[in-house]
Amino acid sequence: MTFDALELAQALIRRPSITPADAGALGVLEEALKSLGFDCHRLRFGEGEAAIDNLYARRGTAGPNFCFAGHTDVVPVGDGWTREPFAGDVVDGNLYGRGAADMKGAIAAFVAAAAKAGDVPGSISLLITGDEEGDAINGTVKVLDWMKEKGEHIDVCLVGEPTNVTSLGDMIKIGRRGSLTAKLTVYGTPGHSAYPHLADNPIPRLMRMLDAVTAKPLDEGNAHFQASTLAITTIDVGNRATNVIPGVAKAGFNIRFNDIHTGAALSAWLRKTCDGLAGDAGYDLDIKVSGESFLTPPGLLSDVVSRAAEEVVGRKPELSTTGGTSDARFIKNVCPVCEFGMVSQTMHKADERCSVADLKALTTIYEKVIAGYFAAVPRA
Repeated sequence: MTFDALELAQALIRRPSITPADAGALGVLEEALKSLGFDCHRLRFGEGEAAIDNLYARRGTAGPNFCFAGHTDVVPVGDGWTREPFAGDVVDGNLYGRGAADMKGAIAAFVAAAAKAGDVPGSISLLITGDEEGDAINGTVKVLDWMKEKGEHIDVCLVGEPTNVTSLGDMIKIGRRGSLTAKLTVYGTPGHSAYPHLADNPIPRLMRMLDAVTAKPLDEGNAHFQASTLAITTIDVGNRATNVIPGVAKAGFNIRFNDIHTGAALSAWLRKTCDGLAGDAGYDLDIKVSGESFLTPPGLLSDVVSRAAEEVVGRKPELSTTGGTSDARFIKNVCPVCEFGMVSQTMHKADERCSVADLKALTTIYEKVIAGYFAAVPRA
């Protein structure tokens, strides 16, 4: 059976599904999947404005179960567009629209590939969330919990994030760095800047703390990961006066860490470092770890994806762990996972787009991935 990936991608883009709004995007996808024989489950988690719509769809009942994961939610439009962000127009061979690259195009390509694959010796499923670009609280995590309760097992998962840097076939993600965000607040006593001895200035202590945590590299990386990084993202005292020493100084920073570290170990190191420089007035350190680093070692899944990409575009993808976080950080707790999708150059930017040729080629790659996986794995 044939299914037009471009038409489905356009239909998805025309639904302005800015997180947490679904705007009918999952309905478009569900209708397409039902027409292909998928058993669909619409799953809504959360309350009020935080509620998120998700979709799990499966065709087949036997194992192994090959799952494709992705998201229909998109980031806000922003300024600078020369095309209508939700029109899904094709201009000069490119499909324009918010989500074309990240990642409605990849979803459409996989659905078209599943249509052509037909029945397989096992099952094909899709786990699609509306919360990947948001807090990721009522999305993939909750769907995975629901699947566990229902006894719904997946054997491997391909996430359709836009992994390729400049050309389709550049890169497969086999892991991701962890992410830790910290908000540091240092306290003191305000006073007149002409009489600093009557005040307790928190700014020098804040600077010493920041200097201490950035003084040397966290590590040098390893075989699969680049070196961990710590980036200061904000420093603020909220002081409009030029002759007042503030009573509070704040800073924020983000650590992207490899599998040499854990979020807990980094948190302990940060607190120990700051404790030694805090002074009598004290400080607060609010830490949030949004995801731990993980690695799916090269193996069957990445081999199948790599071969498929090389057959279609003539280049062997690099196996990488670079970039930000994705919902693969949750899925890796369930099964082997890797990521491969569109070219990432325009994601989250004005005039987001993907080439129609790439959309067609990605569909073919996904077809070969499905065929290659089921040819390599015996039926459960």
